[in-house]
Amino acid sequence: MKIGLNSKLIITFLKFIIPILIGIAVVLTVGYFLDDYLRLRYWSLITAYFFPPFGKETVIPAGIVAGIHPTTIALSIAFVDIIVALFLVYNYDLAKKIPFVGKFIGRIEKIGRSSSDKYRWLKPLRFIGIILFVMVPFQGSGGLVGSIVGRLIGMKRWTVFIAISIGAIVGCLLIGYFADAILSVLVKNLLLGVMILIIILVIGIMIFISKKTKKMMNDQKNIN
Repeated sequence: MKIGLNSKLIITFLKFIIPILIGIAVVLTVGYFLDDYLRLRYWSLITAYFFPPFGKETVIPAGIVAGIHPTTIALSIAFVDIIVALFLVYNYDLAKKIPFVGKFIGRIEKIGRSSSDKYRWLKPLRFIGIILFVMVPFQGSGGLVGSIVGRLIGMKRWTVFIAISIGAIVGCLLIGYFADAILSVLVKNLLLGVMILIIILVIGIMIFISKKTKKMMNDQKNIN
């Protein structure tokens, strides 16, 4: 009985620690192979990705501007999302007890189970929906939230993991090469590059206003 209990504790500990060790080992290894002047920038950007409001849409372009190759920074950020999703495959219930993380998971679950339609569009799409959700370069669309939402809509944990992995890789590569293309345009034609950035900024503001307006309307409905 005692041996069985010890074995269970060891397995639980390994499920907890192995994804973390894999993540740290890969990030340290990639940084080690970069030039000295890029190494600290790379590690700083990867660390920043864990803290709001930094998302893939800001960290990847920042890495490219810092001199890191688009593929390197894009796949590194995708890898972070994949490792987070892998951690939650094994430790979802345990993660709810981790300070800050547990509170955040609870908040996302509450939104998903409420009358809000924030994640409702994902349910009929399921696998494809999670891929698209993780691909979208907005705050709160990474491996953590994708894992929570995937479970809320009734998907199996490994199916959610695969969907997040595909969405993270495709989405981050698209952001990386799009940002690299914009940077190239800026270097060759400053005026054209600035115009493109202004258009992107305007679109982003319009989407932000639309989301805020929709949220206010939903809050008003709930009050009434």
